[in-house]
Amino acid sequence: MPDSAQQAETLLEFPCPFPIKIMGLANAALAQTVLDVVLRHAPDYDGATMEMRTSSGGKYLSLTCTINATSKTQLDALYRELSSHPLVKVVL
Repeated sequence: MPDSAQQAETLLEFPCPFPIKIMGLANAALAQTVLDVVLRHAPDYDGATMEMRTSSGGKYLSLTCTINATSKTQLDALYRELSSHPLVKVVL
């Protein structure tokens, strides 16, 4: 796809920092699973920067990963893989 066509689909200018918020049930495997998926799509992501918050009732965990996004294709693939994982409830 030519750059101009890709730019028409998004207002983002790549590369750029892009936060992705992932929510799921508080499960010991969620953070590692999300990290593994993110690293497949953004190998330069530093897992130490992942932000984690537990819901007030402790049932859910929210993770925020700010990656260096390089293309809309990269973001689409990352969102698809995260959204389809059984431990993940919501990806924003």
